[in-house]
Amino acid sequence: MHLTNRWGVLVMFSLRKGTHRFSELRRKIDGISEKMLTQTLRDLENDGFIVRKEYAVIPPHVEYSLSAKKGVEVAEKIYDLVDWIEKNTN
Repeated sequence: MHLTNRWGVLVMFSLRKGTHRFSELRRKIDGISEKMLTQTLRDLENDGFIVRKEYAVIPPHVEYSLSAKKGVEVAEKIYDLVDWIEKNTN
């Protein structure tokens, strides 16, 4: 369910190119609020699609990336679908 909503797709698509911090994702995903991004990241992490890595530094430093198997596989499928839609809806 979390993958099929608007924000889940955009987060997975954004993380396809590598690890990002929260603020980087917020800038990349136009229109998403902090609250919605936080909830989406939490949901995708709980579902096993992304990995959250927290560094014990001040200020806090947290990075998000796709999980090795499940996340990478799903992100590629999302990318293929988006690519197909862009090519076939003109």
